Amino acid sequence: MSGVNRELFPLARMTYPRGFERLDDEPPVLGRTLFRSWILALGFIPVEYDDITLAEIDPGSRFLECSELLTQREWVHERTVEPHGAGCLIADRVHFVPRVSVLGPLHLLVFRATFWLRHRNLARIFGVPS
Repeated sequence: MSGVNRELFPLARMTYPRGFERLDDEPPVLGRTLFRSWILALGFIPVEYDDITLAEIDPGSRFLECSELLTQREWVHERTVEPHGAGCLIADRVHFVPRVSVLGPLHLLVFRATFWLRHRNLARIFGVPS
């Protein structure tokens, strides 16, 4: 979760209980809500929550999160990390079902911008192989 917050900086921060800084310290129970994470815009304004539920995890290469959010009846986020030359390719795939369907296009814009920022921050943190 501390890595997620580095990816989201400075747009947002996600809360998490002590002991969830790294998910590889102790494997999470799959298919069960691990905790509720509040999403704080600019790091301090609560705008959303995510009931973090991991459905699948392959440490270091993939996870599948299937959660409910305050604004989303369904949230499915899959991240894959594949070796590529001197670096890796990271892909995020997201499927969501808004609780208020007319807000779907607005959510899509917000999610695209958020993941653009996350990927830009990953490239800044880890560098981009030449």
